[in-house]
Amino acid sequence: MISMFTAAWNRMFALLGRVSMYRMVLLALGTLTIIAFLLSFTGQLAAGPLEILATSAVLVVAIAAVDVLAHRLLLHRAWRIESALITAAILLFVLRPTTDPVALLGIAVAGVLASASKYLLAWQGRHIFNPAAVGAAALTALSIAFPALGSSWWWVGSPLLAGPVLVLGAIVLLRTEKIRVVGLFVVVAVVVGTVRSVLQAQQAGLGIDLGLTLSQVAFSSPILFLGAFMLSEPLTLPPRRRQQAIVAVVVGVLVGWPIPLGEMTLGQERALLIGNLVAFLFAMRTAVRLTIVDRTSLTPSVRELSFRAERPVRFAPGQYLELEVPHPHPDARGTRREFSILSSPAELPIVKIAMREGSQSSYKKALAQAAPGDELAITGIWGDFVLPRKTSTPVLMVAAGIGVTPFVSQLRHMRLADEGRDVVFVYVASGSDELAFREDLTAAGIPVVVVTRDEPADLPEGWRWAGGSRLDAEGLLRLVPDIAARHAYVSGPPALIASLAPALERARAITTDAFSGY
Repeated sequence: MISMFTAAWNRMFALLGRVSMYRMVLLALGTLTIIAFLLSFTGQLAAGPLEILATSAVLVVAIAAVDVLAHRLLLHRAWRIESALITAAILLFVLRPTTDPVALLGIAVAGVLASASKYLLAWQGRHIFNPAAVGAAALTALSIAFPALGSSWWWVGSPLLAGPVLVLGAIVLLRTEKIRVVGLFVVVAVVVGTVRSVLQAQQAGLGIDLGLTLSQVAFSSPILFLGAFMLSEPLTLPPRRRQQAIVAVVVGVLVGWPIPLGEMTLGQERALLIGNLVAFLFAMRTAVRLTIVDRTSLTPSVRELSFRAERPVRFAPGQYLELEVPHPHPDARGTRREFSILSSPAELPIVKIAMREGSQSSYKKALAQAAPGDELAITGIWGDFVLPRKTSTPVLMVAAGIGVTPFVSQLRHMRLADEGRDVVFVYVASGSDELAFREDLTAAGIPVVVVTRDEPADLPEGWRWAGGSRLDAEGLLRLVPDIAARHAYVSGPPALIASLAPALERARAITTDAFSGY
């Protein structure tokens, strides 16, 4: 059963991986906007068709205008419309749609402040707070003195929209791989919100239907939308999963039980801003400019790219970075991709990644044309694909193709830090000529099992060829009979991870890193 679930999960991940996460969020919000617009004709939503159209237009114009000016005057680089449209769509569902001129002015102010926050409330080129939450919170604060401007309304909490939000939100979370953290947030918020409602009813001497209250908190409130489309924003989450869990709990408690603060509360978007601040304190991450130093051919299809970072980069061996490569007419996957960091922290300021050539995506073509001296930017570093803290824990590393890269960083760090570990390495490649980083694996002094179509010549000492071009669960158990004592790490295509699932279930622990392609 677990194997079937793992296989389905990885196939879904590979399918969604064909679209960039930013494009996926935009498509989901666009679909939700269309659904809300059509439902508005029924008169059962808090907004009518004209109000939705007018508010959408004002938000797009206000946010886009600030973005264009900021990119031209401050950043001096091309403007990407996806970010503006995502912020506008979120604010559409958070603020109260209207056709009143004064209230539309308030909508415009919220849009301007939301967009401006990306550049003003930032730390070394990276925004700290969710832009839509900033705009909504600022308008709510202004409404205390100027009620006619309006405030946050969260009409997306309508029961009519609960189904679409749930489905579209789940798709977004699958793509951003934030199902666990947002699920934790939803559970905490619903439980805390239900407890609050029960206690308030008891204090008022009223009876309460626990099941009905639970469903109302979950589906008649903005919890699902806030989690799926706002809390899940990668740029405002800390890099490690346990840190993200703490942020989710903090936001969930404040959303479920808003703390009064004068004429406002610390609920909804204000709760998210507090969570963003906690995330920032966990890891004061920055956008880092990189200058291309060199590119090297490692195999017929794999290239190594070396960069020099303009400022220190904090990462743990095994984590990945998101690299932005601006280029005209990007395809559906956009201008950003994730790459495992190839180098060790000890090699800074040099940062290295590896890429497989052959893809016809606009991104890969643009990156292939980048020359030494050109500047690109890291927009984030994330990941929990890190080795156990206890160096005494036996480890199994299984790499397929380009999936070898996070292991190279870890093995280099082990060697440079003189960190002894019990490691068995299984390396799957299409052919012996695609076995990259042989020197790093040899220098690590660990046993390496090679699975390739043809037998490699002159294998280093401690290496052995297992034959074949494909590794399955039965083969892995045969190659690593003590797998039950090892923490298994697997990096490669989702299909490989799915095929190895029956064997991996026997391991002491499992950590995977799926590559869905470029």
